[in-house]
Amino acid sequence: MANNKRVVVGLSGGVDSAVSAYLLKQQGYDVVGIFMKNWEDDDDSEYCSSNIDFVDAAAVADVIGIEIEHVNFAAEYKDRVFAEFLREYQGGRTPNPDILCNAEIKFKAFLDHAMRLGAEKIATGHYCRVREMDGEFQLLKGLDPSKDQSYFLHRLNQAQLSKTLFPVGELHKTEVRRIADEIGLPNAKKKDSTGICFIGERPFREFLNRYIANEPGPIKDERGRKIGTHVGLSFYTLGQRQGLGIGGLKAKGADMEALRARGLRGAGEHQPWFVARKDLATNTLYVVQGHDHPWLLYGSLHADDLSWCAPQAPTPGRYAAKTRYRQADAPCALSYNDKGELVLAFDDPQWAVTPGQSAVLYDGDVCLGGGVIASAAALQTTPA
Repeated sequence: MANNKRVVVGLSGGVDSAVSAYLLKQQGYDVVGIFMKNWEDDDDSEYCSSNIDFVDAAAVADVIGIEIEHVNFAAEYKDRVFAEFLREYQGGRTPNPDILCNAEIKFKAFLDHAMRLGAEKIATGHYCRVREMDGEFQLLKGLDPSKDQSYFLHRLNQAQLSKTLFPVGELHKTEVRRIADEIGLPNAKKKDSTGICFIGERPFREFLNRYIANEPGPIKDERGRKIGTHVGLSFYTLGQRQGLGIGGLKAKGADMEALRARGLRGAGEHQPWFVARKDLATNTLYVVQGHDHPWLLYGSLHADDLSWCAPQAPTPGRYAAKTRYRQADAPCALSYNDKGELVLAFDDPQWAVTPGQSAVLYDGDVCLGGGVIASAAALQTTPA
C-alpha cells in the first residue's frame, strides 16, 4: 500500500485521468483532484468545453470519493504557451503547443501548485511510464503503442519525472475504458479530445486569424508558375493537403512525366497538391503534386532548444527518432554541430519534416528528449 501519501491528479474531465485517479485511490494514496482552467478567451463558445469538462471531472470525483479543486492557470498559459505559439506561427513555423503546455503548465505551474498542497507526487492520464534506475528517472513509452504519448512529454526533466506518476501507462486504452465502465464512471464512453491543448477543437484558420494578420500571396508550383493565391503563410504547414483551393488542377506535360518517372499510379490524373515550402522573403507558398515528391522527403535535420530527460545529453551514435506524433521510430545517426544543435541523419527519407515541430529521440522504449526542428534538408530543392 502507499501509506496514504498524497497524490494530486490532474482531472481533465476525460476517461484517462479519471481512471488514473481511481487506480491511485485503490493503491492507498490520499488522492486530490485538480481541474485546470487554462483558456478564458471565448470560453462560452461551442469549441471551448471547459465548463462541460469541469462538470464531468466533478462527477468523476464524486463517484471515486475524492475532493476536487478548480484552479485557473489562464494567465500562465497565455504568457508561457500561447504567446510562444503565436510567435512561431508569425515566423513561418508550425509549433506544437501541447508539448509546451505540458512542460510549462501541467508539469510546472500545476506541479508547483500541487506541492503547495502537500503532495508528494502528481499524476496525469498520459499513456507513458516512469522508471527509476540507479537514481535516474527514465521516461518510457506507454505499453499501448497506439496511444503512447511520450512524444508530447519529452521536455520533462529529472525533477519533474521524479514527482510524476502515469497510472494508465501500463494499460491499453480498451482496458481503461473497461475499468471506467465497470466502476460506473459517468465519462466512461466520452470521446477523446483532439483539439489544441486547452483551446479545444475549432476551425483553426478562423481562430488564428483573430491573432495574426493575414497577408495573401502567390501559390507557385515547383517550376515557379503561379497557380493560386494563399491567405497568409502562417495558416499553412508543410505536408498540408486540405484547404489549398487548387485541388482541381490536372498534371500535364513535364509535370505528368515527372510523376510517371516516380512511378506514381494515375499520373496525369488529378494528383493531390501538398504544401512543400514557405518563402517568407517573397511571401510565396510552394506546392507540389504527389505525396512522395522529392521536395517532401528529407534526409536530415537540425534541431535547437534542446531538452533532455536524462541528467546529460545523449552521446553521438545510433538512435531512433520521431519528427511528428503517430510516426514509426525512424533509425538515425545523432551528432552535434559547432552551434550545439542536434543533427539527425536518417537511414530512410522522412516525410514533410516541419520547422517548429519537435524531433524526439528514443533508445528502444526510453524517450531521451529532443529539440525543436530549426531546419531540414530535402532530397531535392530544385525543379525535377
